[in-house]
Amino acid sequence: MFITCWSVKGGSGTTVVATALALLCAPRTPDGAVLVDLVGDVPLVLGVPEPIGPGIADWLAAPDDVGADALGRLAVDAVPGLAVVPAGGTHDPPRPGRGIALAAALAADARTVVVDAGSSPAGAALDLVSGASTSLLVLRPCYLALRRAVAAPVRPSGVVLVREPGRALGRHDVEDALQVPVRAEIDVEPAVARAVDAGLLATRLPRSLAHGLRNAA
Repeated sequence: MFITCWSVKGGSGTTVVATALALLCAPRTPDGAVLVDLVGDVPLVLGVPEPIGPGIADWLAAPDDVGADALGRLAVDAVPGLAVVPAGGTHDPPRPGRGIALAAALAADARTVVVDAGSSPAGAALDLVSGASTSLLVLRPCYLALRRAVAAPVRPSGVVLVREPGRALGRHDVEDALQVPVRAEIDVEPAVARAVDAGLLATRLPRSLAHGLRNAA
């Protein structure tokens, strides 16, 4: 299974959703799960040390003779059953076609693969959104975000709706506008923020977050 999480607006909670999904998927498959960090925030959310060395950005900028086997050498064990492919440190742009090659390599992985593609994905990140077997748009139900989602260059296969008190828009408005199902609904609540701030998401995944995302993929 190859899942990409993305958003159309910063601050939607994409990294938290992607990380929680990977943690939930890890024990479900014999080979565990891998979390690909295109943004660079996954270690902070997991509460693990920042990886040192090359990462996915370096692979995307490398020549074509650096193949899919090199991806395995980039991964670091974060928690039991979950490996993280870090963002990396290079600022060189991806080489042409590398995003498509990465999507193909991730789709062929025997493990469950979850990608944090960040907000407003473009280039290689957009290739991963388009190439995923499940493309999840993480969305707060505000008019601005929904308007951007309607205009996005790719349609998701489902939505993770991050609910906030007082919003006028809800599940049915999102489904009507995007013509895709809301696969999960999670609430903005202090327990999730506390777990992230304390670096405890990997060991104490809030029950509400786990329950809300149980059928997202």
